[in-house]
Amino acid sequence: MPSGQQARAQASAITSGQQSSDNEGAPTSRLLALFDGHRLSPAQRRIAQYMVDHLPEAAFLSITDLAERVGVSQPSVTRFASALGFSGFPALREALHPIALSAVAGSPDTPEEIRRNELQAAIDTEIENLENLRRLLGDPNRVIELGRDLARSVPLTVLGLRISVSLAEYFAYAARRIHPDVRLVTRGGSVAFDALLQSREAGGTWVLAFSMPRYAEETLAAIRDARSTGLRVALITDQPLGPFVDEVDVALSASTGSRLVFDSYAAPGVLSAAVLQAMADADPERTQARLEGYEQVAEQHHFFHEG
Repeated sequence: MPSGQQARAQASAITSGQQSSDNEGAPTSRLLALFDGHRLSPAQRRIAQYMVDHLPEAAFLSITDLAERVGVSQPSVTRFASALGFSGFPALREALHPIALSAVAGSPDTPEEIRRNELQAAIDTEIENLENLRRLLGDPNRVIELGRDLARSVPLTVLGLRISVSLAEYFAYAARRIHPDVRLVTRGGSVAFDALLQSREAGGTWVLAFSMPRYAEETLAAIRDARSTGLRVALITDQPLGPFVDEVDVALSASTGSRLVFDSYAAPGVLSAAVLQAMADADPERTQARLEGYEQVAEQHHFFHEG
């Protein structure tokens, strides 16, 4: 059986019983059309199968990430793209983007049941991530101890660059309600170094950093800069091992969801809230006083709509 037909046969078994008469314009059919008629090696068929199984995620992975997830070398991915007639992996990925986006966005050529199943699968992944985090927090001592350390650090610096900015902003916004001096750093390079140095000179002892895929080199540089100033570094990331973890004093991990075009952060968000809770519990009198003070200011200045 030619390799393209093999890929088609394999795909039919994993698309929830989808019949061969499926709409030719559907994302899975469009993806299979790229493979059809090409003689693929076993390693290349593994790459093709991964793309079928993980559409639309695979369309937005780097060549390094795709090779790692499939379990092949980067040259194998490059040869796969060439075997399909593309000049290289970037050209193949560009061709995959509209197929992936149609699967997620619900374009007219995407059957409703496929859209629903893809989104439900993404939610199922997040549920599994939360279950894993729940097991991790069965022993809450590391989170409690970290909360105490962060609460005592005045000022407290929160670092998040690139995709990690949103988590850092959430944490800093909430932490300011219960902590007297929270400094948010969302730019790398010399700007980050200046902020970290000023925090240390002002008496700060800790930095809480966020690092989510894809991991920014400037985050690693900022972590090293923080250590060089004498600050201790805590890290919230999605992997329990790796170069970032090796550079910090405390690392807490919670997996990200990777079934959609862009990662989702249910578990890291809950882990962040748990650390905030530990900070609040570390100094309950200060926490209560600051929350009451904030409520008075919010009411006085009408911060929130009372509908």
